[in-house]
Amino acid sequence: MIVVLNFGGQTCHLIAKRIRSFGVFAEILPCDAPLKEIVQKDPAGIILSGGPSSVYEKDAPFPDDRIFSQGKPILGICYGHQLIGKKYGMVLPRQIKEFGKQPIDVLAHGQLFSGLGAKEQVWMSHGDQITSLPHGFTVLAKTASCPYTGVENQKMKLFGVQFHPEVMHTIHGSQILKNFVFGICHAKKDFSLEGLSHKLILEVKEIVGGSSVIMGTSGGVDSTVAATLIHSAIGERLHCVFIDTGLIRKREAEEVKQFFQRLHFHHFHMVEASALFLSRLKGIADPERKRKIIAHAYIKVFEQKAKELEKKYPDIRFLGQGTIYPDRIESAQPTNKASKIKSHHNVTLPEKMKLKVLEPLKDLYKDDVRKLGHDLGIPHDMISRHPFPGPGLAIRILGDVTKEKINILKEADAIFIEELKKSGYYHKVWQALAALLSVRAVGVMGDARSYDYIIALRAVTSVDAMTADWARLPPELLERISNRIVNEVRGVNRVVYDVTQKPPATIEYE
Repeated sequence: MIVVLNFGGQTCHLIAKRIRSFGVFAEILPCDAPLKEIVQKDPAGIILSGGPSSVYEKDAPFPDDRIFSQGKPILGICYGHQLIGKKYGMVLPRQIKEFGKQPIDVLAHGQLFSGLGAKEQVWMSHGDQITSLPHGFTVLAKTASCPYTGVENQKMKLFGVQFHPEVMHTIHGSQILKNFVFGICHAKKDFSLEGLSHKLILEVKEIVGGSSVIMGTSGGVDSTVAATLIHSAIGERLHCVFIDTGLIRKREAEEVKQFFQRLHFHHFHMVEASALFLSRLKGIADPERKRKIIAHAYIKVFEQKAKELEKKYPDIRFLGQGTIYPDRIESAQPTNKASKIKSHHNVTLPEKMKLKVLEPLKDLYKDDVRKLGHDLGIPHDMISRHPFPGPGLAIRILGDVTKEKINILKEADAIFIEELKKSGYYHKVWQALAALLSVRAVGVMGDARSYDYIIALRAVTSVDAMTADWARLPPELLERISNRIVNEVRGVNRVVYDVTQKPPATIEYE
């Protein structure tokens, strides 16, 4: 096995996921796990993950210092790479920081870069960097501004990369990880994810026992797969509740109802509550406040429905949720060393709701969830839907939320998705969305001056949502979409296309 020490990096679990995909078990431990606990697991190697801290910050996280002399190979990634530099050399903040895709020059291959070319594309996300290392360390790669992009010391069994080999946009990142796991650590392939659906169904049965589960469902991939999994385990003892917040996509409520009818769910309840959500959001522009307001309003409506159902079904003891790992990592739950990106409605739980939480997908990524959905027999058109955030269109409206803006965005988003499907690009991108910028621009429409809103289109490619690149949609497709939105959606006179990667941006706007 490989032990991954978590220093709060947004892609820490992705490291373990990549290694498990190689057929080798990987376990994540807190960054300050004592050496005794690590040694007891007898790992073939140790990986130090990335993280948001600087090694020179007052409360910067550090591992048990003795791991550097325990004899097993160590790979430092980003912040973990800098930890090696801090112990054996020097790390300094640099004026030129690197984020997103970067080309690197491979100077030597050594063990870690075996099989790579002379130039590689990697994914960077750092400000600090190593500025010196002692004799014995070989520099494997550099960029124009980062002289120690990749290093190794074979005698000390220390290896480090300033970039993230675990993300898909580091083209040969898997080769680097395989070099470490197999070529350096000599780990064995003895781990498999086969039979995951059967395992999770048994786990749900064991946890729930003879009780019933109530669950809020949105019709999105995560909640649909989680609901289907729970339904496969306990059947009619699952109660699904769909709340129309008024912040959902055009025709969403009816489509969700049809979906669950196709899946033959016994109990599916719809609640219309758009007026409540809109009134509570009035005049609110801050994204975190919007998220919290929506979460609290959702809980209020959900609690009311839950109380109603509990009177009729007193054996309801569990609250099912479709939370997946990116939801938790962006809410900084797995480790207090992580940087909070945004709160998430799935993990903002009501304290007074006397239900135990059931999150069968909590350690999975979106691609895992889709595979699981396929194994559970969910129709392809359901599990291939693009992700849609719990707070809905409220976080795709930058600024305060009004009924007018919601209606404008619903129409613009529907046109965008319709054209993507007609062109065949819907399934070529990971996620596509329209956002409304709450500023107005001057335009000319019908020989008259207009002063209307701007719609921003965003389409990204990704595998796991931890990193994403902007999708290269054909200009003629973007032109057609833009023309339709401006001509058909009253209140819009300008359309722009977002070409920002994640990081530094997130996929959603707020």
